Amino acid sequence: MKRVISVALLSATIGLSAQNSNADIAKEGVKYIKMLGGTLKAEVKKRMKDDPTGLQAAYLCSKSAQSITKDVNAKFPKGVRVYRTALKYRNEKNKPDATDIEVIKKLDAQIKMKDFKKKPIVVNLDDTYRVYLPLITQKLCLKCHGNPEKMDSKVKETISKNYPNDKATGFKEGSLRGVIVAEIKKDKK
Repeated sequence: MKRVISVALLSATIGLSAQNSNADIAKEGVKYIKMLGGTLKAEVKKRMKDDPTGLQAAYLCSKSAQSITKDVNAKFPKGVRVYRTALKYRNEKNKPDATDIEVIKKLDAQIKMKDFKKKPIVVNLDDTYRVYLPLITQKLCLKCHGNPEKMDSKVKETISKNYPNDKATGFKEGSLRGVIVAEIKKDKK
């Protein structure tokens, strides 16, 4: 009888350790995600304030989003990278992999079922952890990601020119636009 109790306690302790570890990983990942997300959001908001049509923001994203992402990633410790992805992506460089797709579908289902709490999701892969934080479509996003029929003609032209295979339109306010992912190597230290 004592052996069964000991095994049960050991299992519970291992479970708690894993939960605490995931919480620490989530906290670290969110810190990196906020660095990229905050930088991009600030730049887009600045452009939208200067030009409410969305044209300057669309131009910023098409010409600078990848380099901004690269610059922000250069500030992270070795073994850490942050990226954006979505099922309906605009830039081919942001195409999701199988793990990304699975997480995004799970988040999308939660939002549609009104069972959504904006919190990070930690995925434990072989040699890395991935921390996912959802990007929820806000009213401001609709200038470039909403109904194409309601977009400014120059915005549509810029998107079409820079992203001939664009999939990132048709979103509604409150829908899942995509995710920002922090990938943290397990042996980064």
